[in-house]
Amino acid sequence: MLFSHNGKRRVKQLMELNKPLEGIKVVDFSWILTGPLVARYLADWGATVVKVESRIRPDEVRTVAPFNKGIPGLNRSATFANWNSGKYSISLNMKDPKAADIIRRLISWADIVVESFRPGVLKRLGLDYEQIRSIKKDIIVVSHTTQGQTGPFALQPLIAHFVHSLAGITCLTGWPDRAEVGLRIAYGDNVQATLSFLLILAGLDYRQRTGSGQYIDISQLESLIQVLSPCFLDYAANGRIQSRQGNRCSYAAPHGVYRCKGEDRWCAIAVFSDEEWKGFCNVIGKPQWVSEQNFATILNRKQNEDELDRLITDWTINFTPEEVMAKMQQAGISAGAVQDAQDIVETDPQLASRHHLFTLAHPETGEYVCEAPGFRLSKVPLEIEQSSPCIGEHNYFVCTQFLGISDEDFANLVSASVLE
Repeated sequence: MLFSHNGKRRVKQLMELNKPLEGIKVVDFSWILTGPLVARYLADWGATVVKVESRIRPDEVRTVAPFNKGIPGLNRSATFANWNSGKYSISLNMKDPKAADIIRRLISWADIVVESFRPGVLKRLGLDYEQIRSIKKDIIVVSHTTQGQTGPFALQPLIAHFVHSLAGITCLTGWPDRAEVGLRIAYGDNVQATLSFLLILAGLDYRQRTGSGQYIDISQLESLIQVLSPCFLDYAANGRIQSRQGNRCSYAAPHGVYRCKGEDRWCAIAVFSDEEWKGFCNVIGKPQWVSEQNFATILNRKQNEDELDRLITDWTINFTPEEVMAKMQQAGISAGAVQDAQDIVETDPQLASRHHLFTLAHPETGEYVCEAPGFRLSKVPLEIEQSSPCIGEHNYFVCTQFLGISDEDFANLVSASVLE
């Protein structure tokens, strides 16, 4: 077919709008957070992702609240919905010998395998890297564990909150005169997922250049330690063990979260330099503090930090967090209102302007809010359109359209409870 100049330009525009990972196929054997989140990132940017579960042993996050309208169910978890948007679901009893053929077909179909089993589980299933590679030579396999595939503690059954302790985060969180405070969120999973996503892209680049696949063994503990490198450097260089500081910072003052007007409303403020301190004092109407002995230098401010925080609160309490944030930011001072989920969903103008939250239609629960990745590509508009799947929702579609299984064979698999 011949195209006019405008027609060719339109085709080029359409090609540029294709998501960068379109055509990449992923089998997601993982569960909980890290693996599913990585696979969702891949789906967000165009990859076709098939999540493999079992009704006997579903992804545990399907049982985690909150549930839509407070009604529990395997397809009603808001947490699962957010971490698994854009995927297809196949419910496969992997312990059934008849499932082996489907697994082989999935691997032959895929470019990437994502898994988060304990070390050794894949091998018992006949699916370690060498066995997978014998099915498809150039495949990329990514194993997510808490402490890697090797070493004396590789088989320890841990989740992120325990890894936080091993990595040293727990000893840094909380107030200096109180016991340690754990993180409520699975911070380690999120760090590991981000690094894993980058490693997978590197693996795809390597495959494109060499024709060879890659095995990626990613340890959450080792991923998480990367964000704490200043603490290790401080100990190695100075023999100093950093500890809990609450909301404070050793090289900034004021540095904290200050009560504002309204019920349980707060604003975070941080001042790092003398120039910022001068601007801060002008904002709050206390220019004389710049030369006041107790506050004139960073050392003075650190020595009198309790008094300084009390005086700042006497000012912030008269304004909403948003007002404090605006006044500070206009003067070049780092400040941010402390937001809750309602603020983020309903009132944050920055997130709204970047279209960070998408509303998706789920087949069982109806509409729900899903967050976008934290970055954009200049030539590819980001659209998230496919909701998280109900368990086994795409058994027929995946088997017949992706794997080439006949209707008759599909019916036999269902009747034999291989597909649940």
